[in-house]
Amino acid sequence: MKIVIQCAAKKHPDAGYMMAKDGKCIVFVADPENAPASDEFRFARPDDIAVGEKTWRELLLEYNQQPDNNPLHLFPAYQLYMNGTYGALVNAYGRGNIYILSAGWGLIGAEFLTPKYDITFSPSADLYKRRKKRDQYNDYCMLPKDCDEELVFFGGKGYLPLFCELSKDYRGKRIVFYNSNTEPKAEGCNLIRFETTTRTNWHYGCAKAFLKGDIKA
Repeated sequence: MKIVIQCAAKKHPDAGYMMAKDGKCIVFVADPENAPASDEFRFARPDDIAVGEKTWRELLLEYNQQPDNNPLHLFPAYQLYMNGTYGALVNAYGRGNIYILSAGWGLIGAEFLTPKYDITFSPSADLYKRRKKRDQYNDYCMLPKDCDEELVFFGGKGYLPLFCELSKDYRGKRIVFYNSNTEPKAEGCNLIRFETTTRTNWHYGCAKAFLKGDIKA
């Protein structure tokens, strides 16, 4: 079984950043032009040009080719977010079977070294952090191409279209938990309703119930 869980806003305070040539930390956002002025940080999109003709996304992929050499102190994706559910899933299923659906980077493996970023689909976030449907992202998709294991998704409706798009060529059965009264649109996926009164970040409770065996895919 493979599991995908959406990303989170709260990042570990000790996690590292990508760095600009002038030594300033890069914070990746959806709309850098409208980000607040800062003497400490530079704001950029993941697909902006970083050096020469290479984008930050391309540089990050190169950086991950040598994970033991990590001078920027980037955290593996499952340790970047403060919520303990990511680590619990890794402990239960193994790092190679857990993926994070990131609004900034796409579908990344749990071990992928990931810099701090502030991009989200949440409508309640500041405008410069919000990724819009029309925005162009060259999202990673790190799912194995030849795998037919079940793929389970824990995430809100704002993240569901990206999950469906990035996993559309996955060979195995895709299972999506949701909590709304009406079924969301998720072509090609099996839908399972998770009943809860929680509306914000309900997917954490769903993942925890799955880990405990209270619900099944």
